[in-house]
Amino acid sequence: MKYDSKKIDHIKKWLAKNNIADVEILVSDFAGISRGKVMPTAKFVEGLRSYGHRVPEALFGLGINCDFTYNAFVTEQEVDLFLVPDLQTMRIVPWHETPTACVICDPVKENQEQTEVAPRQVLKKVVSLYEKKGWRPIIAPEFEFFLLARQETIEREPMPPRGISGKIAWDTGELSITGLEEFKALFSDISRYCRVMGIQIDTLTHEAGPAQFEVNISHGEPISIADQAFMFKRIVKRVAIQHGMFASFMAKPYPDQYGSAMHMHQSVVDIKTGKNVFADSKGNDTQLFLSHIAGLQEYIPAVMPLLAPYANSYLRICDRFDAPVNTHWGRENRSAGLRVPSGGKEGRRVENRIAGADVNPYLAFAGSLVAGYIGMIEKLVPDDPTDEPAYKTDHHRLPQHLFSSLDEMEDCEPLRKYLGEAFVQTYLDVKREEYMANINALSPWEIRYLMLNV
Repeated sequence: MKYDSKKIDHIKKWLAKNNIADVEILVSDFAGISRGKVMPTAKFVEGLRSYGHRVPEALFGLGINCDFTYNAFVTEQEVDLFLVPDLQTMRIVPWHETPTACVICDPVKENQEQTEVAPRQVLKKVVSLYEKKGWRPIIAPEFEFFLLARQETIEREPMPPRGISGKIAWDTGELSITGLEEFKALFSDISRYCRVMGIQIDTLTHEAGPAQFEVNISHGEPISIADQAFMFKRIVKRVAIQHGMFASFMAKPYPDQYGSAMHMHQSVVDIKTGKNVFADSKGNDTQLFLSHIAGLQEYIPAVMPLLAPYANSYLRICDRFDAPVNTHWGRENRSAGLRVPSGGKEGRRVENRIAGADVNPYLAFAGSLVAGYIGMIEKLVPDDPTDEPAYKTDHHRLPQHLFSSLDEMEDCEPLRKYLGEAFVQTYLDVKREEYMANINALSPWEIRYLMLNV
């Protein structure tokens, strides 16, 4: 896509008004990490005229361990993709000394077709499925994360061997105001950066673990909210470093503590009327709502690699520490994987409590929304809601291991149909390569108990 001269003039004026010297052009890889380039504003503007911004398609075969995986869709030829900046996402980057802007891009092929393997395009594909039915999905994420002490700042607890960071030892418990006050300056900077970058955060709470926090992003349309979530994780990590700490969105950084989730509240509105299709005029559940839940129950096991993308993710899916172990649903029941919060008909929604904080938000949204969509079009019927603790129930159990969840995804034909063969196969290949790299590294447990004992 080439931009017309009027649009280019508008962006030039915006860059000049804000004294922008450099522009970051960004895409999300499978892990949700920002990839791209930084360039002077003149070069950025020139690229808008001439398809000047490119990255190799192999970027979407890149694993978390920085190894590349190739297949029939992402080949060793490493053909170029053209980066088309979504100018609505252009924001000032508030932490750079040199005035810098960033913009999120959509990768396209030479024939201007969007690539099927880029996470943002996968979510766009799912949103378009809803739009063809006259629906608009709405989503709101809740991110949990830990603050970790850097080596030089640890005073209350010794450093783990060969670690770069450690647990901040003071533990003030869930919903502690004191715990928030301990880090008031850090969260003030996070809030300020979010305002500059147009990220609508609305709630901050101290979670159950030591120095574990939750920040909620206001609800909205999935692409916009995923863009905000993508940048939010970057902001939190950057601010933590500025305050002498690290921030971790790892699902289970401490085996003896609560894990970190990314709960997703999702609903669907009618595009023409703007009304929530999950409740009727009297506030009763609609069949579409129940089928959406049924789709989540049926297809979440197959989309688990998008909700729990690493071997570590499954340490959180256990019978302790408030993490769900199945896809039961219930009203105001936090032990169930799918919770329906109380509220009126306009706020009727389901909260998917299964995803970890380690997800790529584009892919987690896509996986959860496509599961609900399939339920709606197939008119599936859910189980009855449970008002009992769901942790010990064997029915609807989630996969307990990354490899078994990858097998579930591979065998699910509807996912290949709706998410695209190229994406599903490439994602499977990358995740299996990551897993093999993981298990080929000796763990501290193996070194301690096996090396000299067996």
